Amino acid sequence: MENCQCHTTRGNAEQPELTVYKVVRDHDQAVIIVPTLLLFFTLVILLAVCIVRYCPGRKQVKPTAPQRSHGSHHRHTRRHRHRRDLQGIDAPPGINPLEHEALPMSVQQVQQNVKPIPAVPNRSAERHHGAFSQINALPMSFSIKPDDMVNLYRARMDNRNVILRVLKDTASGSDKRHFLGFASFLSGLGPHPFLPALLGVVSVQSPLVMVVEDLKHRDLLGYLWRCRQNHTGIESSCDMTEMRIFTMARQVASALEYLHTQHCTHGNVGARSVLVGGDQTAKLWGLGPAYRQKAQANAPEAVDDMELKKWQAPEVLSRRTISPSSDVWSFGILLYEMATLGDPPFAEIMATELLQYLQRGKHLKKPPNCSNTLYSIIQSCCHWNPQHRLSMSELIRKLQAGEESANGRTILRVPEPLEIEKYMREAGYGEAYNYAVL
Repeated sequence: MENCQCHTTRGNAEQPELTVYKVVRDHDQAVIIVPTLLLFFTLVILLAVCIVRYCPGRKQVKPTAPQRSHGSHHRHTRRHRHRRDLQGIDAPPGINPLEHEALPMSVQQVQQNVKPIPAVPNRSAERHHGAFSQINALPMSFSIKPDDMVNLYRARMDNRNVILRVLKDTASGSDKRHFLGFASFLSGLGPHPFLPALLGVVSVQSPLVMVVEDLKHRDLLGYLWRCRQNHTGIESSCDMTEMRIFTMARQVASALEYLHTQHCTHGNVGARSVLVGGDQTAKLWGLGPAYRQKAQANAPEAVDDMELKKWQAPEVLSRRTISPSSDVWSFGILLYEMATLGDPPFAEIMATELLQYLQRGKHLKKPPNCSNTLYSIIQSCCHWNPQHRLSMSELIRKLQAGEESANGRTILRVPEPLEIEKYMREAGYGEAYNYAVL
């Protein structure tokens, strides 16, 4: 009995040990399997997120509209839409539509391949349509070849009067490139005291606008016509004397000499291409032919416009090479216009017969009110041989000498009233033409 009882007691003692071992073994399995499953599911979730986010064939999941703030969404949309609009502008070389709307006024050499314009200095305010006030349409003087793609306005900007040269919305892509290319050309010329200042350009939104300084008396041709007769109430500042002719001519010659140093031939010198300020300062404008010649890689420009022929040198009329000496000839015609208070040159000769007339050795006749000194300069400018014409330095020196000795008291008058139709016929203009120097 004792043996049986002892055996039974040992068996009962070993039973708790087996139970504890089984519990420990089950617990170890749970400790290993559960973390393994959690790790596995974590890896699966990360893999799914990576596939959704970075797989090239799938679209990135974006927050819905309610999750995104309204202000952030508006700024994001406006910024991307603005850049897309800007990239659609076909700007010519020299103007980057994604940079700034105002062009820098720094002086730089004009080259055949125009370089991009550098960043606008801080001193140049950005020009936009809201910067202008008191905008009024600027009427043309009279009919001679209108620019159908451009409207002119007088406005106020930065407490000063300006002229807005606005490209019409109906302009083609070619017209826009020409408009912006001309602005780039003017900016490349830089400032000069006797060239109208280019104050800014709106180039990244329609309508495209060129902002130029306003000169009170506008073109010299109209100014001379207002000086022809001593009408009651006419402003005394419109009085023209021989001294004033020399002074204004010297100013124009200075601007012309500057253009020549920039390797530009003006090609359009005349009273219609000179602007007159409130203090009677004369500034040379009408730079369209100079830009076209530069844009066409210095190719000779054919004189197809009838209204230009009576101001052009013989070599230009015969389609030979144009040169700075050709501008000197046209400058002589400008002096003739000033001395006659706006009479057309070679009035008795048809424009189509002018070259043959000059080939026979004919020349401009001396105006009644013209002094011998002034007429001798006209003759020296309008010499048939370009090499025998005055250089720009000689011309300026003669004008300065004439200014010092000229009569500043006698006011020039022309008793005959001006007849527009007669002027247009004698100057060689067509009936449906209009000139606009801006």
